[in-house]
Amino acid sequence: MHKTRNLKTNFLLLLNFMGLLPLVAFVDPQDEYQLRIQKTADKMEIDGRLEDPAWQKAAVAKDFWMAFPIDGEKAPLQTEVRATYDDDFLYISAVCHGTNDYIIQTLKRDIDFWEGDVFAVVIDPVNQRSNGFNFGVNPYNVQMEATIAGQIGNRANLTGSGPPTGINPSWDNKWFSAVSNHEDRWIVEMAIPFKTLRYDASKSTWGINFIRGDIRSNSYHTWAPVPVQWLTVDLGYTGALVWDSPPKAQKRNVSVIPYLTTAYDQDFVEETEANFSPDIGVDAKLAVTSSLNLDLTINPDFSQVEVDQQVTNLTTFSINFPERRLFFLENSDIFSGFGIPPSRPFFSRRIGLNQGQTIPILYGARLSGNLDKNLRMGLMNMHTRSTDDFKAQNYTAAALERRIFARSTIKALFLNRQGFEGAETIEGNYGRNAGLEFDYSTADGKWGGFLQYHRSFKPDLSSKQTFFNIGFRHNSRNIGVFMDHNRSGENFFADMGFTPFLSNIDAIRDTIIRQSVSASFNRFTYTHYPDNERINSLQFQVADTYKLDENWNFRENSFLLTFRANYANKSTLIFEATQNNIRLLFPFTFTGDIPLPAQWYDFRNVSVEYQSNNRNAFNFQAGLLYGGFYNGTRLEARLQLNYRRQPWGNFGVSIRQNDLDFPAPYGNTRLWLVGPRIEINFSNNLFWTTFIQYNTQVDNLNINSRLQWRFQPMSDFFLVYTDNYAVDVWGKKDRALVLKASYWLNL
Repeated sequence: MHKTRNLKTNFLLLLNFMGLLPLVAFVDPQDEYQLRIQKTADKMEIDGRLEDPAWQKAAVAKDFWMAFPIDGEKAPLQTEVRATYDDDFLYISAVCHGTNDYIIQTLKRDIDFWEGDVFAVVIDPVNQRSNGFNFGVNPYNVQMEATIAGQIGNRANLTGSGPPTGINPSWDNKWFSAVSNHEDRWIVEMAIPFKTLRYDASKSTWGINFIRGDIRSNSYHTWAPVPVQWLTVDLGYTGALVWDSPPKAQKRNVSVIPYLTTAYDQDFVEETEANFSPDIGVDAKLAVTSSLNLDLTINPDFSQVEVDQQVTNLTTFSINFPERRLFFLENSDIFSGFGIPPSRPFFSRRIGLNQGQTIPILYGARLSGNLDKNLRMGLMNMHTRSTDDFKAQNYTAAALERRIFARSTIKALFLNRQGFEGAETIEGNYGRNAGLEFDYSTADGKWGGFLQYHRSFKPDLSSKQTFFNIGFRHNSRNIGVFMDHNRSGENFFADMGFTPFLSNIDAIRDTIIRQSVSASFNRFTYTHYPDNERINSLQFQVADTYKLDENWNFRENSFLLTFRANYANKSTLIFEATQNNIRLLFPFTFTGDIPLPAQWYDFRNVSVEYQSNNRNAFNFQAGLLYGGFYNGTRLEARLQLNYRRQPWGNFGVSIRQNDLDFPAPYGNTRLWLVGPRIEINFSNNLFWTTFIQYNTQVDNLNINSRLQWRFQPMSDFFLVYTDNYAVDVWGKKDRALVLKASYWLNL
């Protein structure tokens, strides 16, 4: 009972904090950092040489600031940036002074971009710090682009397990660049079509910032200063791009991307005959206004998307994998930003996928963007085909996001899934959700809080259908605090979302039982930046998670202590210690033997991890964890070896072994997850990647080999081979060979 009282005390403190959020004074960088841009009548040649007359007339952004590993000092390397434009393109050039011993990780677009020498631009076309774009190139002219949402979190809370919340590097679009290399500098020219950007044609000032990454010194520099606790792409710290005349709205902004595939596939488990199946489909992008975009798709195909990277799951809940399909990516935060990770009322992988298996999509339409300077909207409808195992489904999502104050928002969401039999709806086969959220943030992002309320609607259900969440956050240079408390009713269903903690597996009855759950998460982080040439930062973190069952009785507590040392040579050392108190609600097995009984378990473990300097051609990550695991023990060893042959090759293998040992009669097991990977880059436009995953937990060996030829910007030819084998009893599962060609056509 004392733990329940502690949770309630934390909850009251949280409410107090929410009432005391200070209005901290914020000096807007746009008051001082302004780059004026003039239109050019000259034809621009994108060749990386800066010989066009427009560059000689353009204003210069220079005298960059350090943004990492320290701030408040001028950057030691000079970077000079210029901008101009014509009716169709925004042009940006940069001269990056320094030696020419560049480091890059790969020639593939987007991949590990920030782990090498880079130049990038952050653009906020509506200048409201709510959403923007990120474009970048490296000295080998490898491109990167991403979308950015308003809140992307504190640098100290990055886990290394994926991109930060709010940054979507999977978004791709069509733009142009060229690079020239010299002994004492490298020069970038970028041409970004206005058709690629979603902007307000009435605004004469955009938010903008420029980023220089010098990987030899492990440092990042920005034109408008960004405090070290924030990522350099943060929209709260942009300078101003001041237009002599705002760019006009694009009169005809239509892109059509047809595709053609032919596939060979065979299911050996079902003993079906080999199947050859040609297919055709089309995607389209139509600009309704300069800031509002309509995406259309007919019979979309995602066979070229790289397979999910498997993980060993040692929780009692299911896990999710990130969205990689192009159609769902632009402005995706409008829908996916509701709720809290990992529980989300909208998760696009629930559309057209079921446990990794494809469900054909007939068509889809999505309208998203800005209605005015303060109002964003998203409206989506998709329809899947019926299969032998699934009825046809129609999915509708609608979201509104209204900006108030400096960086605060009020958001609303409505979701509807409806089953279909032919052209008729199936009575009672639906799931609906409605939600309202308020997110408060000071202009500098240091203080914030949020309130969230959602309700689901299902036939014959009238209670326990809500989700409620309240939270507080603070991020300063040294201190990071995050607190939240949420409650999910057992009848809160999210047919288009992901809510893992409501479903409990009963291994004896082989069924899933839903129960209401309350959770409280508290995290405190202290980051020290020592005056030391060898150490960039030392970080100490305390995190605590409480969970209560449907009767508000204590169910689970996890207490985590973390120490992280980030060294100037890009290596990292991490120590962690965890204390767990878990009441297993239903019998569960991790070994396939007799399930562990539903009772209390107290256990603790410690781990250490070292990540070496990835600037070296050979680098590695190694980790070891040992301790209790319910009523047994767990020993985990993990190793990842990488070798880079710059710029054309990457070769690596990841190995993870978990030994679980329980007292009789609960068994023991050894779980292996092994993943060799070979990447050959023949040029910036021709790549071959082979990825093998050996996973004993899911009894599968997967081979995925993909050849990609980008024969024109955003137009590709793919040859993809996939093979799956059973592990325990060796045998073929299924096999597929796919040829796909797509062409990006601007009308």
